[in-house]
Amino acid sequence: MKLAIGCDEAAYHLKKEIMEHLKEKGIEFQDFGADAGETVLYPDVAVKVAEAIARGEFERGILFCGTGIGMSISANKVPGIRAAVCHDPFSAERARKSNDAQIMCMGERVIGVELAKTLVDIWLECDFSGGRSTPKVERIKEYEKKFMKA
Repeated sequence: MKLAIGCDEAAYHLKKEIMEHLKEKGIEFQDFGADAGETVLYPDVAVKVAEAIARGEFERGILFCGTGIGMSISANKVPGIRAAVCHDPFSAERARKSNDAQIMCMGERVIGVELAKTLVDIWLECDFSGGRSTPKVERIKEYEKKFMKA
């Protein structure tokens, strides 16, 4: 699996820690985020990552900002993308299993490094479970198409 990752300046340090974690696990990734000392607008980073995933260049992505919320809102503007804020193990698991989220978002100002590593591991190990969740995800896709036409 190849990941697309990105951050704004508020989460540069968490992104660097997770990049090291991914390297240790042998997971390939491309960094679309801010470099040390660089100021960026998080919507720009989120959309770059989300568009790359929507085009099929990457299977999944991880986005970091101060809270994870702004990245999630921005990434979810890209058609076909489901981005979820994950700050605990259950939300990381359910983002994949129930919502088929291709992007996880985390906030450096909200969680610590070790918890973030744990959440990444959980999220990467999980796949969409289908079942009762399938009609819900399909409905999300229907609404997306409806509002894209408007």
